[in-house]
Amino acid sequence: MAANDKRDSQKIHLRSKAALFLLTAGLVAAVGAVRAQNSGTLRGDAILDHLNAVIDWYRHAMTRVQTVGLPSDAMYQFNAQSMAEEVAKLAFQSAQAEAPLLPAASPSGGSGTSSQNLAKLQSDTTARISALEAEISTLNEQISGARKAKLQDLLAQKERAEGELDLDKAMQQTFEQMSQFMNTNSGSGTGGLEGSINELQRSVPELTSAGAKTEVKPPSTPVAMPASTGLIGEVVQLYEQLESMHQISLMMAETGHVKDVASRLRSPLQATLRATIQQGQQLANQGAAPAAQGQPAQPSQAQPDHAQPNQERRQFDVLTARFKQIASAAVPLREEMILLDQSSANYLEWRQSVGHESNNILRSILIRVVSIALAIGVILMLSEIWRRITFRYIQDLRRRRQFLLLRRIVMGFCMGIVLILGFVSEFSSLATFAGFITAGLAVGLQTILLSVAAYFFLVGRWGIRVGDRISVAGVTGDVVDVGLVRLYLMELAGTGVDLYPTGRIVVFSNSVLFQATTPLFKQLPGSEYTWHEVAVAVNADGQVGVVEKQLMDAVHSVHSSYGEELQKQLGTMERRIDIQMRTPEPHGQLQYTDTGLEYVVRYPVGLHQVSEADEKITRKLLELLQQQPDLRASVSGFPKIRSAIKG
Repeated sequence: MAANDKRDSQKIHLRSKAALFLLTAGLVAAVGAVRAQNSGTLRGDAILDHLNAVIDWYRHAMTRVQTVGLPSDAMYQFNAQSMAEEVAKLAFQSAQAEAPLLPAASPSGGSGTSSQNLAKLQSDTTARISALEAEISTLNEQISGARKAKLQDLLAQKERAEGELDLDKAMQQTFEQMSQFMNTNSGSGTGGLEGSINELQRSVPELTSAGAKTEVKPPSTPVAMPASTGLIGEVVQLYEQLESMHQISLMMAETGHVKDVASRLRSPLQATLRATIQQGQQLANQGAAPAAQGQPAQPSQAQPDHAQPNQERRQFDVLTARFKQIASAAVPLREEMILLDQSSANYLEWRQSVGHESNNILRSILIRVVSIALAIGVILMLSEIWRRITFRYIQDLRRRRQFLLLRRIVMGFCMGIVLILGFVSEFSSLATFAGFITAGLAVGLQTILLSVAAYFFLVGRWGIRVGDRISVAGVTGDVVDVGLVRLYLMELAGTGVDLYPTGRIVVFSNSVLFQATTPLFKQLPGSEYTWHEVAVAVNADGQVGVVEKQLMDAVHSVHSSYGEELQKQLGTMERRIDIQMRTPEPHGQLQYTDTGLEYVVRYPVGLHQVSEADEKITRKLLELLQQQPDLRASVSGFPKIRSAIKG
């Protein structure tokens, strides 16, 4: 008995699942049929696609193309935005007029029948669920007080009722899902399409009177493109104009796409409009045919005499209303397509205007590049001419190196000026920035700048040359080299009047020339001699005349050997400095000192013959002191030879 009840319960469950599967398949097929009917005419989807395309195109027309500053940009941009706004308004006007036409063009009987059948199934299922719940409640009461003999039968009935209840609940859930699906995707019904159109219109509030409407106004004065003052500025302008041309080309392509969408949407309206006109013509021809034959139209016996004219009038009224309804949707589409053509022409003229200006800028860039190249070529040619002249006419290696260094500085500066003036577009800003940079460098590199400035004083007419003997900051030496920022000396030292190289190079900054505490001493140009003196102490009872004569004779005897060379130097020096000077010859002087009476003879001596000349004079004086007793008796001590110039 229990086994049979269990098998009956399993059979009930299997039948319930099969019924559920078949019912679900039937509902899916019904929904598919509804969607197939609705997809047969794409008018509703085409309207929404058309509106979406117009909205995207309208937003791009308002924001995509950035003006490049041409005077004509304001006019073209104003025209483009104005026409975009009008096109969007016409698109919504056409969509709202076309929405009522969809029920007449698409039969909705199948959709209504399916919805009614689904609603009836839902109500029947809900009723069965209520009956089964009541039955299960009654069986539970019977089971609680049943005897053992009837208990198995009641349990089997309960299981069967619960299985049917589960099946009905599953069916009810499925029906609810199908109902929601059909309500959401019930095709392009009038209310659903109008709601979608309104939602799209609310997404563009500036097109509605209730929204914040912003009118496109042309600027009072067109903003002219600033003239470029450099190659970089012109290249940037060219890039901006090419980018603007690309955006305009994209807008032209998008305008063509919107026109194609509008044309596809307008085709069925045109066909319906032609059919309506033909129906009107046929109806008019039918009424005019009997009159053309000279016979009045015979009314039907079942109708009164005035029934047929009234029926024809109603037909004309229906055709007139339908014609107006279709025309209210077709005319805005036609106007929209005309505006789209005008917008394409406006974009084409805009692109041609920007392209013409781009060609002018490109030509200016090429001319500027060629000018920069020619200027650099001229500078390089002058640099080569300078180099050849330097090697041809300047034989001194030091001078030649200085002129070549000056050539590099001057040519580098000129080339830098050419590049800056050619490439920089905002020279005023660059000048301000360069001023701050120059001020900072002047403070930070003060010593170096002073050294560079002093270099031009050192190599000037009265400047120093390699080989000159100078004294600076307590150091005496021969000049080895004069650099742009440094001065090199071979140090000289010694005791008495004899100076000799120490083997050390002394390096000074050229800025030492501007330091008042460290003066610089050098020989006059062309004068390579210095002054020495020989001094002897004269006794109080000595013969001053004898001392004077013997000392002067001794010095003149030595000076005569190099006096002619000093005379030539004097002539060269006078020609250089244009000042007449005394001939450098020995001369004597009697003077008092702290130790008594002294006779001094000063004499010029060549810088490179100092030791030789002093030695000859010393030997000559020794001979005189040995040979002249009167001279030896008139002096006290030995003669002293010393430098007459301190420094």
